[in-house]
Amino acid sequence: MRALAFALLVALVAPLRPALAADPDRKFVYTGSAMGTIVTVFLWTDDEAKAARAADDVFTEMKRIDMLMTTWTPDSEVSKVNQAAGTRPVAVSAETFAVIARAYDVSRRTRGVFDITVGAFKGLWKFDEDMDGTLPDPAEVKKRLASIGWKHLVLDPRKRTVFLKKPHMQITLGGIAKGYAVDKCKELLHKQGFVDFMIQAGGDMYISGKKGADPWVVGIRDPRGAPDAMFALAPVENHSFSTSGDYERGFVKDGVRYHHILDPRTGQPARASRSVTVRAKDAFTADAWSKVLFILGPEEARALIKREKLTDFEVVWVDDKNQVSMTKGIESTLRIVKQPTPGP
Repeated sequence: MRALAFALLVALVAPLRPALAADPDRKFVYTGSAMGTIVTVFLWTDDEAKAARAADDVFTEMKRIDMLMTTWTPDSEVSKVNQAAGTRPVAVSAETFAVIARAYDVSRRTRGVFDITVGAFKGLWKFDEDMDGTLPDPAEVKKRLASIGWKHLVLDPRKRTVFLKKPHMQITLGGIAKGYAVDKCKELLHKQGFVDFMIQAGGDMYISGKKGADPWVVGIRDPRGAPDAMFALAPVENHSFSTSGDYERGFVKDGVRYHHILDPRTGQPARASRSVTVRAKDAFTADAWSKVLFILGPEEARALIKREKLTDFEVVWVDDKNQVSMTKGIESTLRIVKQPTPGP
């Protein structure tokens, strides 16, 4: 499962290191890789041995979920669903079914703006290890669009099966599974007695408790700035932050930026935003809705939020004109430290 790397940056913390680091303030930092991105665990504790075991458990849990839901190995549950497209339903685990069902619900509520059947574009747009700056044939994009459509995804809760009605359909959980995994790891750490910690998997983060007497502070990356440049800071406690941006997996060609967040309605990279950050009670919610709000941009997204009476998250946009806007619930806590850098 390939994902954004560091759409969110931890503010006022030294650069992430490849191994355990113990700070004088008893913050232990562990980094590893899972789900196609860098995973970092920050634990505020005096028990170094317990912290090391807990971090190892987090990485193990992330990799376990990835093995169920990735499309990068042929024997995952999602790959088996894709292999059976157009022929038969496939039984999956309760976890995989729950994630797909949640994706289906977001698709329904957004009228297809979020659509996990965009997996049909895999290999056409090259934004992973195969990225070479080339653009797909418009005729092939149009052809693949015929295989996109959440309404052709059939779920049977009783049998716990997933069926793709069209032969060339493919699903991908890259836009939602990472948030689910972060939440599972949050639960794991809570069960082990940890209160004060952060888990970051690429652009998805959950912040629990505080660091001593002070709140954790996170920064939102400047979409056109240096990788460690932030345009906004916010104290966060017991919430998730998820950022979707056009700057990590993409390229600029003839003055136009092409990136991996595709609008399933057009088969083209979404153009209404440069980045969107969502603050929510859980990472599952933040991860899924950040893509929707990115694709729509602030004006259409606000109309959707009103229509669907969405009150379980707050949003910060950097739109296609490089303007920052946000929902009212986050205005009092977010501090803009600089105007985002201009550029294509």
